[in-house]
Amino acid sequence: MISFVYKILLKIMGVQYGKRFRLKGVPVIYNKKGASVRIGDNCTIKSSFLSNLVGLYARTIILTRIPGASIEIGDNVGISGATIYARSRISIGDHTNIGGNVKILDNDFHPVEAQARLIDDKDKIGTAPVKIGKNCFIGCNVLILKGSEIGDNCVVGAGAVVSGKFEADCMIAGNPARIIKRI
Repeated sequence: MISFVYKILLKIMGVQYGKRFRLKGVPVIYNKKGASVRIGDNCTIKSSFLSNLVGLYARTIILTRIPGASIEIGDNVGISGATIYARSRISIGDHTNIGGNVKILDNDFHPVEAQARLIDDKDKIGTAPVKIGKNCFIGCNVLILKGSEIGDNCVVGAGAVVSGKFEADCMIAGNPARIIKRI
């Protein structure tokens, strides 16, 4: 029942979602007016503590922060207790699994310059789109930073801090993340 009511609220906020969209627990999904959130067919979002036994710290958060921002989640994607926060664009390809407590951020949240931070100049917040390819597996507690691109069929090891561009068919791990193996 909660899932049904929540899906109605998502429609009212302009969130588009496909067939067989499943919620386990109640996520936080917010679409700013003038922005877009699209979730494909056959996607599952887990937000309750026991929905993923890796142990979720919080509910899944999917959020567009400013008009013009977009989040595109492909078909057959699974997300567990992740935060996906866009001021620009975040895209996640089909058949990708996002592990527990992952953070995907296309922005710095605050200006880097001290003076801009003091006056809270939102226009000085650094942003760059994030793209995650198809059929990827993102391990638990990964942090994916602005401007990152992860190619198709990649595996990102638990706890990695991803910043940069990574070709398809790689295993990526570490802080900072680097290619550790071709697959």
